[in-house]
Amino acid sequence: METPGRRILLGRVLGAFGLRGELKFESWTEPREALFRYQPWILRDAQGNERQVSGARGKASGKYLVGHLPDVIDRDAAEAARGTEIYIPRDALPPPRPGEYYWADLEGLRVVNAEGIDLGTVSHLFSTGANDVLVARDDERERMIPFVQPQYVTGVDFEAGIVSVDWDADF
Repeated sequence: METPGRRILLGRVLGAFGLRGELKFESWTEPREALFRYQPWILRDAQGNERQVSGARGKASGKYLVGHLPDVIDRDAAEAARGTEIYIPRDALPPPRPGEYYWADLEGLRVVNAEGIDLGTVSHLFSTGANDVLVARDDERERMIPFVQPQYVTGVDFEAGIVSVDWDADF
């Protein structure tokens, strides 16, 4: 399956739930139930096979989501879907509000501190619960910078491809 453009990983199938083909989903959307709003999905299994699916539905249930895929009708099919990743095209997401960013849009941008020192490029971001953390990598090291605005992250310039930070290059 060929899908032009950039994709965003929104979640994955955790496995079967019950006997009638229901699935457990892990979602990285906020709120997590928003996973079902972004369709069609591009599903990618562990072997790299891809297919497009519309009509997934579900709801929150404890620490994960429970739902259905249109072509999964029994427990065996649900178990076979374990580990399947859920992608959507990047352009399917609404534009972020001013001052907000999709993590995927920050990946690959250069990170430069207030002294003009290049700290590498944004590898990825992750959440600690207290705050998000931007990971900048160069050939020599990895820096973890709290994504706290404006204290540490002082600006994001997509046109220039730069995230400006107030961060010591030796830290």
